[in-house]
Amino acid sequence: MSTHSQKKFEEVTLSTKPIFEGKIISLQVDTVRLPDGGEATREIVKHPGAVAVLALTGDGRMIVVEQYRKPLEKSQVEIPAGKLDAGEDPLEAARRELEEETGYTAGSLRHVASFYTSPGFADELLHLYVAEQLASGVSRPDDDEFLEAWGVTLEEAKELIRERRISDAKTILAVYAWQLYILTGSFE
Repeated sequence: MSTHSQKKFEEVTLSTKPIFEGKIISLQVDTVRLPDGGEATREIVKHPGAVAVLALTGDGRMIVVEQYRKPLEKSQVEIPAGKLDAGEDPLEAARRELEEETGYTAGSLRHVASFYTSPGFADELLHLYVAEQLASGVSRPDDDEFLEAWGVTLEEAKELIRERRISDAKTILAVYAWQLYILTGSFE
């Protein structure tokens, strides 16, 4: 995108009002000047960023975890994921989250894509990695994490999507990236 085009849509922050500061997120309300000279408010969730891991076993399975998601009031099946600690390298965070949640370590860990999860109201940037050459071990979830890990085939993952047991963007993206990988031999 050209600089001219970016300026055409830019919203200039006039003021920021902090609303909430939590362990994971903060919320602020910004007053902005719109491109046409008007003003508006924007509710913005600030997030340190996160990682997610598409962990593929040698027998054609993807490692998933099931855990209860309070905002949804139900259990969800997802790929291993977690937030970045302050100053943490995303690659190292991906290694940490994979091992903590599943017990697996990866002989190969590669970046697939980075994407904003909800750019309409949040700045969370999620980094997706593919892990291969897995070795099993013992999981060490956080004290407040209760989850179960297992492997699913591509067809089982697609069925879990149809059933809405997989319904988060990062896992759906990972499933379709995996399908592309199977079809083309590449994540690109």
